[in-house]
Amino acid sequence: MHSQPKSKNPWNKNIQNPPRKNQNKNLPTPGEVKFKEAHAKLQAAVQKHITEYESSSDEEELLSETLIDSILKNYRSNNGEDDNINKTQTFLQETFLSGTSTCLICISRVRKEDQIWNCVNCYGYFHLMCVQRWSKDTITQLKNANQEQIIVRQYKICWCCPKCRHEYETTDIPTKYLCFCTKVENPKYDPYIAPHSCGQICKKPLKPKCGHQCLLLCHPGPCPPCPVTVNISCYCGSQPPRSQRCSRKEWSCNNVCGKPLSCNKHSCPNLCHPGECLPCPKKSIQKCICKSQQKLRECASPVWQCDKVCNKPLECGHHNCQEVCHIGVCDICPLTKGRTCPCGKTSYQLPCTQETPTCPDTCDKILDCGMHTCNLKCHKEKCGMCLETVEKYCRCGQHMKEIQCYKPYLCEVKCKQMKDCYKHPCNRKCCDGNCPPCEKPCGRTLNCGNHKCISICHRGPCYPCNQTEDVSCRCGATKIAVPCGRKSKTKPPKCSELCLIPPDCHHEKRDLHRCHFGDCPPCRQICNKVHDKCSHVCPAPCHSAVLVKIEGQKASMPWEQVKPQVVRKQLPCPDCVVKVPVTCLGEHETTDWPCHLAKPSSCHRPCGRILDCSNHICNLQCHIVEGATDRIQAGINCEQCEGSCDKDRPEGCTHTCPKPCHPGGCPPCKVMSRIKCYCGLNQLYVSCADWLNVDKKAELQTCGNQCPKSYECGHRCKANCHPGPCPNPDQCKKKVKVTCKCKRIKKEFSCETVRKNEAFVPCDEVCEIKKEENKKLKAAAEEQKRLEEEARNKKELEKYQKMFEGKKKNRERRRYEDEVEDGILKKYWYIIVSILFIIISVLFYSILM
Repeated sequence: MHSQPKSKNPWNKNIQNPPRKNQNKNLPTPGEVKFKEAHAKLQAAVQKHITEYESSSDEEELLSETLIDSILKNYRSNNGEDDNINKTQTFLQETFLSGTSTCLICISRVRKEDQIWNCVNCYGYFHLMCVQRWSKDTITQLKNANQEQIIVRQYKICWCCPKCRHEYETTDIPTKYLCFCTKVENPKYDPYIAPHSCGQICKKPLKPKCGHQCLLLCHPGPCPPCPVTVNISCYCGSQPPRSQRCSRKEWSCNNVCGKPLSCNKHSCPNLCHPGECLPCPKKSIQKCICKSQQKLRECASPVWQCDKVCNKPLECGHHNCQEVCHIGVCDICPLTKGRTCPCGKTSYQLPCTQETPTCPDTCDKILDCGMHTCNLKCHKEKCGMCLETVEKYCRCGQHMKEIQCYKPYLCEVKCKQMKDCYKHPCNRKCCDGNCPPCEKPCGRTLNCGNHKCISICHRGPCYPCNQTEDVSCRCGATKIAVPCGRKSKTKPPKCSELCLIPPDCHHEKRDLHRCHFGDCPPCRQICNKVHDKCSHVCPAPCHSAVLVKIEGQKASMPWEQVKPQVVRKQLPCPDCVVKVPVTCLGEHETTDWPCHLAKPSSCHRPCGRILDCSNHICNLQCHIVEGATDRIQAGINCEQCEGSCDKDRPEGCTHTCPKPCHPGGCPPCKVMSRIKCYCGLNQLYVSCADWLNVDKKAELQTCGNQCPKSYECGHRCKANCHPGPCPNPDQCKKKVKVTCKCKRIKKEFSCETVRKNEAFVPCDEVCEIKKEENKKLKAAAEEQKRLEEEARNKKELEKYQKMFEGKKKNRERRRYEDEVEDGILKKYWYIIVSILFIIISVLFYSILM
């Protein structure tokens, strides 16, 4: 066979103009026709939903806080608490918000303009037409179920709320669209009030019933608790009334109730409580009604009857009272009262000794069948069975037969319904529909995997196996019972007994520990073995049987690698660490060292023994001292002192001792020091030892010359060179010149007179003339100062004017300067002459003085 060439695109895909052999191929295939029809239906459904969505989305469903506040205004004005209206406020918000309320019957939104019905129990609201259809369908189904013959149990004809299943009677089927408070029929939608509301005050009776009405405007949801304030006492009434919310008006004072109990002997011991007091909890001896017996009984039930028959003779004298334990006088003989025949149709008044006769009428009592009456003559015996022939249905209701009324009728038809196990058929003859429970054994293997279910056949999983297994510890002393099948998954119990496994180490007993599985814990006891090198005992934990990891030898190939092994070995005791006192070589200190390191050695401190100079100590490192007389003096192998004397010098001496380091005190210092005398004019040379002598210091520092200091009066001190302030300043008698106020006249006074302010020189006439001349000179000086100031100001003014007028010729400037100089001499010649005269006068007077 010749192979045909393969087409590149055998399915003619992605080809705009496929080859057309015949014109019939332009017609659509049946599959394409069905696809187009389904596509058109889907598009139509989509457009329909889009239109419905757009129409419903046009609603303006925004929450208006102002409207909610206006609805709750009356409640809040009566001091209502906001916590009590949260549920009502939630219903209001859901009412105002679009899309939050959904009808549970048609599963669509409840709009603000729709007619609704709201449940009185859950306050949910639905479309009115949906609820009407729902209720009618429910009632119809129940009636049809009751009319079926195979059903024996009759259903109650009612309908329920789709949300909370609250039952309603058939007469409660809604027929009108009412507002929430049910006062207005067909309320119109108003955007300024709550939807489906009439806008009036609700006025529904509040719950719990208190006599007040709801103060909110017509609203969805439950009415809030009553906000009215009332005055009411506590439960027991012992406390005065106080203001309480009407919705929570009952309150307890938490005191003992104290109300008298029903026994009239005790009071209520409980705290203030609502309702009636509990029965008296105490017990007391109570007599029976006839007072013949008594026993200890609860105080709350004092009335009781004993078993004793009264048996007192009655008034008739023929019979005794047959009542049990009664109070008061016995009643008259019951046979003397009016009696009837057995059928109850004829009455007789007979003596008590005569029996009641039968009447000649028919019995006519209802037989046990409940439908027919007894047709025998009045009789004392029990009526017989009903022998009427009736048409009876069998128990399953499928067959009917004429049979005597007292006989049951059961057909031979077997029930094919499944029993409650849903595994086996009923197979009971003439079953009434209430099939008996399955009584066959279950037989399924339980979860434990060891036993089978012994219960009767049932639905669902079997009960767990009730068998148990024991799980014990290692020693077997402690056991626990676990459900069957869980033994392998249950941890062994914790045993409180001690472990009895013998020890692996050298100790006689192990550390006390509880019973366990696996290896015992390592021994934690002290080793207590004696060391070989000393007499101390090893204080380390036991190491006679220690698990040691032994690494395997390195192999050349991986498959020759040997895993490390854990072996129990006896380890040697560690070094003795008992503290032993050890003294250093120089006997400076004694410290505790571990026993294995206890050897005398140097403490690395300086030797510290006093050398022969008795001033220094041996600074060699701690060593053995030889030839020492005691533990303080240095030995022959200690350091030798070769330094200079460094003893402390006397206070004030800055010179060093000229001797080498020596014992005892240093000689007096003979170095000459240069010092200044008290007056500071002369320099003296004294030895350092004499200068440091306090008694000679004052005498050595005095030079013997007169003191150059001056008294307070200004005259020189008369004493020789001395320390401190000058002595006897009050005895100064030198002459002092004193002048008058103008300082022209001078006189000499003694210093003592001047200090006493007794020296005074008055001015004479010449002094007064001199004062006048001084005043004139002062006035002339001020006038000259004023003229100079005016000339300076005039010069500055001319300079300022030149800045605006420009430059002038040099000749004019020169002429102006000459005129100014001539003008000054002419103008101030008198002042110049006066000044010269004053100067000459002063010089003349100074010569005379």
